[in-house]
Amino acid sequence: MADHRRQGAAENGEIEGAVLAYLRDHPKAADTLDGIVNWWLPLQRYETARSRIERALGRLVAGGQLRRDRLPDGAVLYALNEKARPPRAH
Repeated sequence: MADHRRQGAAENGEIEGAVLAYLRDHPKAADTLDGIVNWWLPLQRYETARSRIERALGRLVAGGQLRRDRLPDGAVLYALNEKARPPRAH
């Protein structure tokens, strides 16, 4: 069980790192969960990991690195929190 938790934590850290790396290259980017899954992350690795990506985005919002905005149609948009310190390099 501990190995499974370590693997999950490593995958989550990898997802968070990939999101922050994308935003370092595209600091004005903002997108929905679907857009992030389909465009920001290597699709072949993450297409089945939507719930893990959503949790990783939640952690980045909770940590102040991303902001989450709800659009009038109910969609949620994620973007770099410009008030936060610059994303860490991984």
